[in-house]
Amino acid sequence: MIDAIAEDVRKLRLFDGVADTTLRKLLHAAYDQSFPPFVKLVEEGAPADFLHLILEGMVEVYAGARQRESTMAVVRPVSTFILAASVRDAPYLMSARTLQRSRILLIPSADLRAAIASDNHFAMNVVVELAGCYRSMVRHAKNLKLRSTRERIAAYLLRQSRILGNVPGYILPVEKRILASYMGMTPENLSRALKSLAEDGCKIDGQRVIITDRAKFEALADLSPLLDGPDVEASQAGVSLPLPLSDLQRLA
Repeated sequence: MIDAIAEDVRKLRLFDGVADTTLRKLLHAAYDQSFPPFVKLVEEGAPADFLHLILEGMVEVYAGARQRESTMAVVRPVSTFILAASVRDAPYLMSARTLQRSRILLIPSADLRAAIASDNHFAMNVVVELAGCYRSMVRHAKNLKLRSTRERIAAYLLRQSRILGNVPGYILPVEKRILASYMGMTPENLSRALKSLAEDGCKIDGQRVIITDRAKFEALADLSPLLDGPDVEASQAGVSLPLPLSDLQRLA
């Protein structure tokens, strides 16, 4: 059982090159569980007793205050979420729930901290992972503060296209309501903004994005390496929206 789980988690950069003995210590008391859609996995403010790894499915990480909620990230396999709370032995600053049937591995946070203290290679992997999380959050904050609504939507859509090899069309990886929440706007404002993009070279048909004039659309977004990357560590950190799937991946 442990060998099968180890094979799954080896796909995660956090465990790249980690000694088998360290990995076995991390997994010996871990829970490998499946959850149906819309189950709350983590409660904001609760003690961070476990590090969560998503092995299958999709998880939304969100925060709330004064009866408001905002999507902070949507995580796909294989990724961790809310790593910092487990490292610091601090309360979770965000909640998490499944968006579809998901397989989650729960590693006791105490075992995580013990592995960091005893294995220098694993400790460096944790530092790199946390750095990726930080850089991704900084990019998102810069987008919210430095771009208009239409500019940040255009930048997001173009980044997704670029990840797939600058394809002219693809399917949005999340529902529009989640995209709106992540972008800091209401679904109504997002809908109006998406419709207005047609005049700037991008048509939205349901969940499909069709870039009709890339030069014009890029002029609106004005992509910048310091705002948009590429940044492999940040892109894989599990603290943003998920990467898009190509049509071939969807059929696999």
